[in-house]
Amino acid sequence: MKYTYYLVLLVTTVTFSQELTLERANGLAGLPLKCLQQEYPNKLSQLLADSTEIANPKALHPAFYGCFDWHSSVHGHWSLVYLLKHFPDLDRREEAILKLKINLSKENIAQEIAYLNKKHNKSYERTYGWAWLLKLQQELDAYNEPFAKEMAANLQPLTTIIAERYIEFLPKLNYPLRVGTHTNTAFGMSFAWDYAVHAKNTALQNSIRENTLRLFKNDIDCPFEWEPSGTDFLSPCMEEIGIMQRILPEKEFLKWLKDFAPSLFNKKYTWEPGKVSDRSDGHLVHLDGLNFSRAWNFYRLAKQYPKQLGHLKPLADKHLMHSLPAIVDGDYAGEHWLASFALHTFEEKQDISQ
Repeated sequence: MKYTYYLVLLVTTVTFSQELTLERANGLAGLPLKCLQQEYPNKLSQLLADSTEIANPKALHPAFYGCFDWHSSVHGHWSLVYLLKHFPDLDRREEAILKLKINLSKENIAQEIAYLNKKHNKSYERTYGWAWLLKLQQELDAYNEPFAKEMAANLQPLTTIIAERYIEFLPKLNYPLRVGTHTNTAFGMSFAWDYAVHAKNTALQNSIRENTLRLFKNDIDCPFEWEPSGTDFLSPCMEEIGIMQRILPEKEFLKWLKDFAPSLFNKKYTWEPGKVSDRSDGHLVHLDGLNFSRAWNFYRLAKQYPKQLGHLKPLADKHLMHSLPAIVDGDYAGEHWLASFALHTFEEKQDISQ
């Protein structure tokens, strides 16, 4: 009897540890709150036209200067908006709202637009930062609070430019980028698709659908055994599955998936999480992101196709829990960005039958 009690307690504890509780939300909120207005260290990734463009990060990017780089700042903002919306009792709620309002002011967004509108900056943050910007807009749009509506309105002109750049750029991309880092084409289109559906932007939807099919429809036998590369934070195979799952009808998608990743239909399929050797190394710690990337796509498959692919949920759990404890280790190399990846994984995990 005593053994049974402790076994039940252990199972309950493990299950609980995999959920996004208020306690965990408070911990994750602390990461973007820490860096959202932390200017240094900073990686600008800036193309200089001349010496007049040399300036400090906050002067160049008054909205998105924190969290080490522009794209990490953008998805740090998304993290806080997501947590505020889903956890109204967040401990540092007022602090989070204040920082968001300061950064996402109309004036600051206008300056971000001016930067991106320079001819030599047309490809700036293409398409990783673009994708997270659209996700931030979508989250603000769906948040029914006056301060969120104000920030959504402030951000919208920048979002419109990014949507237009997708439509302009995608037809020019003759070959997809199948890497596990920022320029991964499939990931760059997934959040953009979600935003396009949310915003009823049919031009953007049509562009993403047409170019996704052109780039990926004929792919077969993705080499899962090649993953991960040493500094991947996205899974090339799983991210391609993610965008195809979004744009294809169910029957057509399952047919495509059986050609692209037949092993996923094996009820005993397994895949070891990526292992990080040094979390103080800003590139090696990417592999924690890779585990989240795999997990959020596994959850999405298990949720939509429980009969055929529900067995992938425990594998998603394994990847999530491998990296989740490490993202609050106190090292800025991972802390400035990994909360967003963890939160998106929880976002995809929700509503899956236990």
